[in-house]
Amino acid sequence: MKPRVKLAESITPNGACMALYEHDGAFSVSLNGKELMHSKVTASESLLGRTGVDQINKDISTRVLIGGLGLGFTLKSVLQSGNPKMKVVLAELVPEVIEWNRTYLKALNGVLLDDPCVDIKRVNVIDLIRNTEPRTYDAILLDVDNGPVAMVDVNNDQLYSTSGIRLMCRVLKKGGRIAVWSAGPDLKFENRVGRFNCKFQSVPAKVYDGAKRARNMLYIIDPN
Repeated sequence: MKPRVKLAESITPNGACMALYEHDGAFSVSLNGKELMHSKVTASESLLGRTGVDQINKDISTRVLIGGLGLGFTLKSVLQSGNPKMKVVLAELVPEVIEWNRTYLKALNGVLLDDPCVDIKRVNVIDLIRNTEPRTYDAILLDVDNGPVAMVDVNNDQLYSTSGIRLMCRVLKKGGRIAVWSAGPDLKFENRVGRFNCKFQSVPAKVYDGAKRARNMLYIIDPN
């Protein structure tokens, strides 16, 4: 049996230990020993990318914001949407995650960071949104932390709060979409979104193709 090898680790803004592992050609990221993501279970991240941009007109210049790099599967799915006029801004809070993608994970999805249409920002996505002009983005895709329930950074609660939702709606263009990845159903988040006058749907998502049940949840918000 091949050993599980720790490739790198870092300390998050909250003081937790985040580590990158490799085992038999697969990669995973853990936080204080609890697995956050794995390169063999990425179907929901890919679905987030596809669903988040499938309403965008491919014949015009568009701008997409992705919150959270992870192992790069949401970014990969967005870039595979076939929109040659799309610009992608990707916000990642933990600089080591960007570095891991450029080095250890380069053959996985890290090479995508060199795509000329991708602009990497080493910043908390909520801070980026606060400093963005209204009507900037055609879509906002969030795969931040563990979804609306924070694990990596307690400040991520601001992103999924009522004020955070309002800020995201402000920076969306008319017809824009917000797509949120969640580890599972989150009734508190659903109730917050329900207070807004917008189309809202919950989309169950499997962790890998062929799974018998959907464990994760995607929240799709179309404000106008």
